[in-house]
Amino acid sequence: MSPTPVRFHDPRATLADFASSILVRCPRCERIAHFERRPCTPPSADCGTHPHSRLVCRSCGLCRIDTGTSHCPRPPLWLRTGTRHGELWAYNLRHLDLIRRFAAADLRERAPWYDTGQKMTLVARLPAWMKSAKNRAEVLRAVDRLRATVIAPG
Repeated sequence: MSPTPVRFHDPRATLADFASSILVRCPRCERIAHFERRPCTPPSADCGTHPHSRLVCRSCGLCRIDTGTSHCPRPPLWLRTGTRHGELWAYNLRHLDLIRRFAAADLRERAPWYDTGQKMTLVARLPAWMKSAKNRAEVLRAVDRLRATVIAPG
């Protein structure tokens, strides 16, 4: 009797669902830092419609807050690694977990064609080499390597 296949059902997440909280490389100490973008609360005349962004590093204590009036570039992603097929990256652990669940699944289900929801979800936009079953082991190894850098930073 064969084992039950691992199923993945597309949650219809988009990249924007993960973009509010991003793990980045600290510009001062080159260790893991947290970058988040939030809408202004409460809206005020000096805030306008620009979101607040904040960069916090627990290692060196760096804390930068941008109110949207200046344009400061976002530091490079922490969860980023190369494979022989291409680069695998994720914004945060939730994003990485979605990629891992997708790659590990034997049966990948999308929403029905007649459904009126989002069609080009994050899973639908993954590169073909990540979707290929023959690269499953390599993608899972890369995801596990990235997860280990967050759990025990080096």
